[in-house]
Amino acid sequence: MPIRILMPALSPTMTEGTLARWLKGEGDAVEPGDIVAEVETDKATMEIEAVDEGVLGRILVPEGTEGVAINTPIAVLVGEGESAEAVAEAPSPAAPAASPAPAPSPGGNGAPPAPQPAERLFASPLARRMAAQAGIDLASLSGSGPRGRIVKRDIEAALAKADAATAPEAPAPRAPEAPPAPGSGVVAVPNTGMRKTIARRLAESKQTVPHFYLTVDCDIDALLKTRKELNARSDAYRLSVNDFVVKAAALALRKTPEANASWTDAATLRYERVDIAVAVAVEGGLVTPVVRDADNKGLAEISAEMADFAARARDGKLKPEEYRGGGFSVSNLGMYGVREFAAVINPPQAGILAVGAGEKRPAVRDGALAIATMMSCTLSGDHRAIDGAIGARFLAAFKGLVEDPLTMLL
Repeated sequence: MPIRILMPALSPTMTEGTLARWLKGEGDAVEPGDIVAEVETDKATMEIEAVDEGVLGRILVPEGTEGVAINTPIAVLVGEGESAEAVAEAPSPAAPAASPAPAPSPGGNGAPPAPQPAERLFASPLARRMAAQAGIDLASLSGSGPRGRIVKRDIEAALAKADAATAPEAPAPRAPEAPPAPGSGVVAVPNTGMRKTIARRLAESKQTVPHFYLTVDCDIDALLKTRKELNARSDAYRLSVNDFVVKAAALALRKTPEANASWTDAATLRYERVDIAVAVAVEGGLVTPVVRDADNKGLAEISAEMADFAARARDGKLKPEEYRGGGFSVSNLGMYGVREFAAVINPPQAGILAVGAGEKRPAVRDGALAIATMMSCTLSGDHRAIDGAIGARFLAAFKGLVEDPLTMLL
């Protein structure tokens, strides 16, 4: 029986995508795990992995097609002895979302597993890796692949359901505005999927999250000296100020776990792991790859990870599991000369640290006026989950680590 290949939800926020390129042609044999096409989502260019075997009998959506909604049939696989003429009669496979997928808790515990014998638990290597990274219990999922096999789309459906359980309800879209008249001196730049997603989520954040702001000024002369000394020791790494900031934020969250949290109507979720999402500017917007367990990683490891994330983010090659999640965010505009700013919280997180430029300013040292390199950092907090006192304790811990950077190495 012919099997339809559907446009998958490749990220939690994806509702449609652009079918960028077919890697298999009509008549090509397809095995489970083969990459059949590339899709541009609101975040990156992703690959579609086949979960069934057969022959690509017909391509329903040509490459370059924009606005393809998720779960739309894009191609059909036929089996041995079947012809492409039977494609129109091909039944749709069971939708991944039909299988109940519980949202993972901060500690990584899923809902009670579905009643399924342990010996029938089959999963692809990619699905197992994604589940391990997201803390999802495979036994709680029902597979939609061949013979009940758990595949990539089942994990993505579970992740999407987890995000939907904590994300605020989207406001009704406004009616489209008329395009500018010719000769008006106004150019209409079409909004990309990424820009639309950023606009929607940040509008939701400012409308539904009660922000409060706290700012500290950090003396970073000792940090700059330590950075210079460490970089001189090896050519294997090149530490940036932002690497120290990410590490200090992670250790400060470990000292003030109340700030590593998310708000839900039922409970305030406090995360046991310290995962820091770091804003990276890309063409047309930004993405936030996540440094997992940042408090347990050294500065060189954080530096290498962030360099890899930044390079692949700009090429649109990040995987969904690499930019999804995180309990806290860091946004650094210091390299652009911005002295101080207040960032918008990225729900369902309850905090984001905005980092400004290091600049020479008058400061008092040992009771005397001096010139020091100061860096202003502003915490934006969700007042539903974090009180002002908690935010102040977090910033005090962060400031102490930044101003005495050797304590990060202990």
